[in-house]
Amino acid sequence: MRVAVAGSHGAGKTTLIDDFLEAHPDYAHEQEPYWALVQQGVVFADGPNVADLEEQLGASIAMMLERRHEPRVIFDRSPLDFLAYLEVIGEQEGTPWAPTERLLMGIEEALGALDLLVFLPLSEPDEIKVRIEYPRLRLAVDRELKSILRDDTLDLFSTGLIRVEEIGGTRKRRLSLLEKAVAGPQSPAHR
Repeated sequence: MRVAVAGSHGAGKTTLIDDFLEAHPDYAHEQEPYWALVQQGVVFADGPNVADLEEQLGASIAMMLERRHEPRVIFDRSPLDFLAYLEVIGEQEGTPWAPTERLLMGIEEALGALDLLVFLPLSEPDEIKVRIEYPRLRLAVDRELKSILRDDTLDLFSTGLIRVEEIGGTRKRRLSLLEKAVAGPQSPAHR
């Protein structure tokens, strides 16, 4: 099963993926696009901005398409994460961001290669006890992702091409829910 874990920064995505990979070493792992690009020598600005997020979105799409035929892979982030960040940052920069038709087609193709999208909303009270960078951005992106994922007019979700699971709770509960979701039925497109 091809799984992407989505959520704002500091939601617990990487921790959940690490826990899952420890229990399921047969899964390949695709790290967060930011870190993959840094390892390739890409230098990002000090702080989130539209240009850097667009580059990460492109990398996210490419990563998913490269692995579309692998039977077991888990991705840290999805293109929808970057849509949410771009929407929020564009507003903050005073120039609302809008994807091109070509970019939307790439996002749709990448998401269509997934069987499962797992969303980790921020928890209340917050389980993260360390200081999180950009706390207002974190909350705004969480709200934007919820809005995107709960929009039943999106073709990918309304047609059942991709299954979306919202997972919350303790670290142990999240892993249990992810394992149940992975063990559940695959999306119709990948049976």
